Amino acid sequence: MYAVIKTGGKQYRVVEGERLDVERVTADGDEVSFTPVLLVDGDTVVASAGDLAGASVAARVVGEVKGPKIRGFTYKNKTNQRRRWGHRQKYTTIEITGISRGS
Repeated sequence: MYAVIKTGGKQYRVVEGERLDVERVTADGDEVSFTPVLLVDGDTVVASAGDLAGASVAARVVGEVKGPKIRGFTYKNKTNQRRRWGHRQKYTTIEITGISRGS
């Protein structure tokens, strides 16, 4: 059984026991719950909003990591206007503990 969850504007295909880095999740405690967009159990595919209302994907927060450093540089010709900037995205590592279909 696997599910497709949506978090941080992205979709991830997850199975139970998998660890993945998602965009920062504010977790009160260690448990996080996601609503699946798609649920596949063998030959059964559940994709309608009515059928997915009771379904959920449970995960626990393992830690936080940082992504790669992105460096940028902008300038304007002939005016001596220059700007260096950098960005490093923060991610939350989660482990999928269970996928429930509901009713």
